[in-house]
Amino acid sequence: MKKLLLLEDDLVLQEIIEEHLLEQGYEVDCYLNGSAALDAALARRYDMLLLDVNVPEIDGFEMLGYLREIKNNTPVIFITSLIGIKSLQKGFELGANDYLKKPFELAELCVRIEHQLHVFGKAEELTIGPFHFYPDDQYLKKDEIKILLKQKEVQILLYFLRREGSIVSLDELIENVWSREQFPTYATIRTYIKNLRKALGSKAIENIKGSGYRLNKL
Repeated sequence: MKKLLLLEDDLVLQEIIEEHLLEQGYEVDCYLNGSAALDAALARRYDMLLLDVNVPEIDGFEMLGYLREIKNNTPVIFITSLIGIKSLQKGFELGANDYLKKPFELAELCVRIEHQLHVFGKAEELTIGPFHFYPDDQYLKKDEIKILLKQKEVQILLYFLRREGSIVSLDELIENVWSREQFPTYATIRTYIKNLRKALGSKAIENIKGSGYRLNKL
């Protein structure tokens, strides 16, 4: 059972969301203020954090900023009434995985949760040829040498691993790794892939001209 943390200071809305998530089979811990939610996120392991922004004591942005600073990479979806590109941009710059504006359909929230859980995954350690891959901590390790990765590089690599041996197009990566509010350019994605090839070796991710990329066995 997936365990979620919900930070929402509107008690009525919190109860509505909690009830729906419980019906969908999730385990949910609910909090009305950011201080209590942060304490819980530091003390327990969650599969997903659902954070409102304007909450008492510590707001959602501050909470996420601190978690990312200490390398806590639990997937985060902001659920907020804030509008405007600046708040959206700030959320993603802090390391949010998705951003859902109020009011929203509960079914849409669940779709987004499932999508992020599928994309990000939770794995203590994966093996890629001679490399040990630690998605939660965002690094590869080979011969006791750590290679740090960016969050999107981790997500792209996890997606390639699920499609190992298959050709993955740039559009497929956008659809499955990025949320619909984000608009990465092909050049941005190619930069992430270039960094992964530098880390894993040039033959690890093959460029299939005109089609996309393929993760090869190492």
